Amino acid sequence: MIIPFLLFIVFLILVLAIWVTFSLLGLIVTLLVAALIGWLAGMIVPGRVHYGWLGSIVAGLLGSWLGTLLLGNFGPSIGGIALIPALIGAVILVFIVDLIVGSRRGRNFGW
Repeated sequence: MIIPFLLFIVFLILVLAIWVTFSLLGLIVTLLVAALIGWLAGMIVPGRVHYGWLGSIVAGLLGSWLGTLLLGNFGPSIGGIALIPALIGAVILVFIVDLIVGSRRGRNFGW
């Protein structure tokens, strides 16, 4: 009686481990694609993406949301991110952030 119960517990643990692994792998792939999109947007827009690699990931994620909102979900998709709208949205986002942050730094004159 105890052996079927133990086998069932082991089965549940394996199912949970597989689910967590694939969920984490999907999250990692999504973050890597977002970082790549943010980095490409930083290369396209003159200036730079603020806050380094973390800013690139945020620009990629928010750019993906913005691009999908404005253009829809078309083109190739990796990690749940449609690449073409994400890149266009990230370029718009990086441009706007650089415009706002750059204008604040310009008025301050470093004093």
